[in-house]
Amino acid sequence: MYNSRIAGLGAYVPENIVTNDDLSKLMDTNDAWIQERTGIKERRHIKKGDGNSTAKMGVKAATIAIERAGLTNKDIEMIVFATLSPDYYFPGCGVQVQHLMEMENIPALDVRNQCSGFVYALATADQFIKTGMYKNVLVIGAENHSGGLDFTTRGRSVSVIFGDGAGAAVLTREEDTTKGILSSHLHSQGEHALQLSLKGPSTEQWVPEIIETNPTEDIPYYPYMNGTFVFKHAVVRFSEVIKEGLAKNNLTADDIDMLIPHQANLRIAQFVQKKFGLTDDQVFNNIQKYGNTTAASIPIALTEAWEKGKVKEGDTLVLAAFGSGFTWASSIIKW
Repeated sequence: MYNSRIAGLGAYVPENIVTNDDLSKLMDTNDAWIQERTGIKERRHIKKGDGNSTAKMGVKAATIAIERAGLTNKDIEMIVFATLSPDYYFPGCGVQVQHLMEMENIPALDVRNQCSGFVYALATADQFIKTGMYKNVLVIGAENHSGGLDFTTRGRSVSVIFGDGAGAAVLTREEDTTKGILSSHLHSQGEHALQLSLKGPSTEQWVPEIIETNPTEDIPYYPYMNGTFVFKHAVVRFSEVIKEGLAKNNLTADDIDMLIPHQANLRIAQFVQKKFGLTDDQVFNNIQKYGNTTAASIPIALTEAWEKGKVKEGDTLVLAAFGSGFTWASSIIKW
């Protein structure tokens, strides 16, 4: 048996900064309203003509991660790509990365678990390495939210939250099973699927039907979120899945050196921090700068925390996420 460890991290966000004041010119909102409810001050959006897309941002983050791992593109044996905003309805972004990075004809797997996507993808890659099938697996989380948001007052409760960006990690084989990813814990509760969803265009409501009905409210091609309902479930599931991971490894909250939560809402992260009695130095948040980048949020935050020296060898890390599906997940890592 092997473990897998993160050998390299990388992140990329578009240069275009969109502040709360910028959004206030498009809809009935303001900086104080957004910060009070989400903690977000600004986010990054792809700008038309800047050469970015979900897959291309993933490539930029992956290039950094592979270089930091001391590897080349030819050393990568599998790609696992997490996103809810692929460049195309099909095929997925994984094969685009394989082509753009001129890799061999390696397998490319796409993971559609939204805000929990990166932790699900990490757990998937971990299993391929643990079984000995592959040695080096590239895991990417990337999102282009800005291309599909409703930037009017009607859509403000959702559109002020989300940003664009990408993060990547290279997982490699680790023979010391006391290091690397110690365990992952994955869950879902589909009965609440429509509480945070984008229903169309889809095979249930395809483009001609949407055009024919011409809806002005509850437009299916814009995201819908029952914010209060999602928040209440998130704080419960975050806590549960973190406790599950700690218990599995005979750890307690006192053993956590760094918690990297999915950057959904600063208020959720603060609630979880207080519940586990963690200090500000034990929790890394960057939602203030980037908003919620869904599958990209944890790898971007993890990369920044590592770059700032907040993640060190021997540290116990906890990654935790909750989102659409509902799905939630955690990973316990010995760095």
